[in-house]
Amino acid sequence: MKSLIGLFYLLGAGVAASAAPLPYDPAANAHAALDAAVAEAKSEGKYVLVVFGANWCEDCRELDKAMRGSSAPLLDSRFVVVKIDVGNFNRNLDLAQRYGNPIAKGIPAAVVVTPEDQLLYSTRGGELANARRMGAKGIYDFFERVVGQYRPS
Repeated sequence: MKSLIGLFYLLGAGVAASAAPLPYDPAANAHAALDAAVAEAKSEGKYVLVVFGANWCEDCRELDKAMRGSSAPLLDSRFVVVKIDVGNFNRNLDLAQRYGNPIAKGIPAAVVVTPEDQLLYSTRGGELANARRMGAKGIYDFFERVVGQYRPS
């Protein structure tokens, strides 16, 4: 009986874990989402943080968790965030190219652009591709360095 209860517990935990919201919407119109983020950034006097990733990517999901958690106040104060799904490196690649292909060394990848859509910063060396190892504090520290470089005008 105990093993049966344990099995149900494990199954329930698996269902709960899979019920977590996925960060990237594969049905989203990434171009429209980016245009909306740029317009919002312009009206709010913020920069745009574009995060490229995919739902299958554990590091992408870990980054998203940190961005919604401990890093949220820091990011919300300076950026309008837009997430772009790259699928299996077969979606929205034109948007990645537009910003110098930050996904070349892995995902998640991030860029910072002005409200005029001019590139200011890009992860070119896979800086976030090991988000699982970075943990919430490492991710916060990364964004704190990036935020420190860019003050809203």
